[in-house]
Amino acid sequence: MTAPTPIRRALVSVSDKTHLEVLAQILIDAQVEVLSTGGTFKSLEALGVAVVKVSEYTGAPEILGGRVKTLHPKIHGGILALPTAAHEAELRLHGIAPIDLVVVNLYPFREVVAKPGCSFEDAVENIDIGGPAMVRAAAKNWQRVAVVVDPSDYARVGEVLREHGGALPEALRRSLMRKAYAHTAAYDAAIAGYLARFDDAGLSLGTDVLPDRIFVAGAAQGELRYGENPHQAARFYATELAAGEPAGLHRAVQHQGKALSYNNLLDADAALGLCRDLSRLGPAAAVIKHVSPCGAAVARADESLAEVYVRAREADAESAFGGIVALSGPVDRAVAERLAETFLEVVIAPSFTAEALQLLASKKNLRLLSLEDMLVGTGPEAQPALRLRSIAGGLLAQREDAVSVTAAQGKVATRRAPTASELRDLELAQIVGKAVRSNAIVLCKDGATVGIGGGQTSRVEAARQATARAGARAQGAVLASDAFFPFRDGVDAAAAAGVTAIVQPGGSVRDEEVVAAADEHGVAMVFTGQRHFRH
Repeated sequence: MTAPTPIRRALVSVSDKTHLEVLAQILIDAQVEVLSTGGTFKSLEALGVAVVKVSEYTGAPEILGGRVKTLHPKIHGGILALPTAAHEAELRLHGIAPIDLVVVNLYPFREVVAKPGCSFEDAVENIDIGGPAMVRAAAKNWQRVAVVVDPSDYARVGEVLREHGGALPEALRRSLMRKAYAHTAAYDAAIAGYLARFDDAGLSLGTDVLPDRIFVAGAAQGELRYGENPHQAARFYATELAAGEPAGLHRAVQHQGKALSYNNLLDADAALGLCRDLSRLGPAAAVIKHVSPCGAAVARADESLAEVYVRAREADAESAFGGIVALSGPVDRAVAERLAETFLEVVIAPSFTAEALQLLASKKNLRLLSLEDMLVGTGPEAQPALRLRSIAGGLLAQREDAVSVTAAQGKVATRRAPTASELRDLELAQIVGKAVRSNAIVLCKDGATVGIGGGQTSRVEAARQATARAGARAQGAVLASDAFFPFRDGVDAAAAAGVTAIVQPGGSVRDEEVVAAADEHGVAMVFTGQRHFRH
């Protein structure tokens, strides 16, 4: 164990000035000599700190419009010097004072590139140079220097300083070192990830081009009790995969209920994604069980969100028990009353009224999540998000699947074309279908699912499962298939149940046989040329 080093001199340079008043009081109370630059200098001075400009200390002015401020031997020598006789003698020879505490956070690169209309030049200008150099230097010399990159750590540092007579013990310095390197690694990953979105001519890569390298940084968001099963360790990490993506679950506010589990998070993410897609068609509700839809609905004329939810739930009320629900609009009393009728694990919506929260408070195990901007950036013009999955030896990456060819845009393959109402339900079935595990068959009627078959090893079995779930409700329903029908048997099964229209990609060697079967039954069929497997 190294002896704690008294904090006599600190360098403070922060872009994020959150809790700076807390840090200022700590420095004043501990009688620490403070060096600072630019806006941080002015803020500390206004808070009563006896602060010295870095340029006055080094004798070198800030140059190049502030690009060079702290890149100087008197700064980095003061940070990197070891507590040895040789280094101390060298510091005295060059008039360098040891720096014991470095408080630095970096230019807001991620925030800048997330803003609409951010230019490449603006992004590059917000790449910090001096900040990461100081953070890494201080972290490398952790045995003597403490480094703080997170404003939420100021209070803890102040408390420990008081407890240890103005010094910071080794355990805390180790902790701060780890956090510092994680901070700069995440920062560099964000920069590299942003740059990977452009080609060598500086042009933005299309959504069909994936970068040569992928950089992922994640910060733990609390503990999970376990993974999919009690014997599996698990944790949730909030990532910064790419700027401009729709808000994720790490931004959701939990209003009640016990902590979310691994499975809850997977299901909530699936519900959120489906609800976002459905919201293009109007007010929407999605019910998820085991990462697959068991019910979904979109509003008909003048229909309330409460009514939409009930139709989604009743699509498969048995499976909805213990399910996860996503709603595209605010939850008011009327919606809350309907939610309270069924045991649910999680409900996610843009917001909950005070009355709704009060009504649902009696459901102690129900987790309520609000995500205010859950529908922002999810329109048809938005770039599909990059999705990653791990396999042994690496990562698989692909753009999020999107229904870019709707039934109304497809090619009518049969003698009869779908009606306008059938086309609306076919599009709904397409959107739900791409969220169902392959092989997937989805039946919809009057703006809601009535039967879903998924995860089957044969398409006809998926069709039988979906029609069996629908029962009598299959009469007059439409059907979406995530891939082509390899044989006519799936069409025969659907028609026998009462299905009147089908949308599918087409492309089978037996397409003629399949279309002939549809014509025999008077079923309209549309080819989209677009498959939607989900493995």
